[in-house]
Amino acid sequence: MTSLHTALLQSSGRPGDVAHNLRVLDDAARAAAATGAGLLACPELFLTGYAIGGDVHRLAETADGDSAQAIGKIAAEHGIAVLYGYPERAAQDEPDSAAVYNSAQLIGPGGERLANYRKTHLFGCFEREWFTPGEQTVVQAELSGVRIGVMICYDVEFPENVRAHALAGTDLLLVPTAQMHPFQFVAESVIPVRAFENQMYVAYVNRVGAEGEFEFVGLSCLAGPDGVVRTRAGRTEQLVRAEVDPVFLKESRADNPYLHDRRPELYGPLT
Repeated sequence: MTSLHTALLQSSGRPGDVAHNLRVLDDAARAAAATGAGLLACPELFLTGYAIGGDVHRLAETADGDSAQAIGKIAAEHGIAVLYGYPERAAQDEPDSAAVYNSAQLIGPGGERLANYRKTHLFGCFEREWFTPGEQTVVQAELSGVRIGVMICYDVEFPENVRAHALAGTDLLLVPTAQMHPFQFVAESVIPVRAFENQMYVAYVNRVGAEGEFEFVGLSCLAGPDGVVRTRAGRTEQLVRAEVDPVFLKESRADNPYLHDRRPELYGPLT
């Protein structure tokens, strides 16, 4: 079982400019692959920008659209898996084909589409105005022997969401985010706790800088199952890296009794 070298791209790209953001992603994938990384994770709505208002619908694409194909080529060229956030237009064969979702898609190192997740918990008036919430909590894929799970930003602040991933065997939870001031305590405190209490690695990949009415705080991090942060970015655009070690994860799970000591029969009133 080998470690999965994971890179986090902390960047907001250029809001509204998909072509530019694809170039930023290409450069980051090249740099990450050069260090031996097998996975590059980008922030929430990285493809288009976050605070773009009505352009959400104009720039939305289906999960197999032009940008997905372009990112597939980038991934295959550099031999690295890529997770990116984007506004997803529902496919024509879905019941509500006019819906747009705040989504994140994982592309494999060969360019294949591995997983697509739609944000289930929308944050604030802005997101509720422009997006439809997803309905599937646990979305997973296998990558280099590691079971990858995906959720987006606000989703990780609901303990039930992350526990569902723990019970489903997620090893590394990827959380592209658009965490804004004054909620930086989520990156600083909540993420390491989520990793510890659920015995998994959690990668939290944020936007950074001012965008519309929002100020994104950066502080992207990758926390381990011991609650220790393996890498953390600051408040500028950065590419940071850390190892996801399956052997350490297995040992940590053996030593930590949280999941074993649960008493689900007592938790019914919670739902």
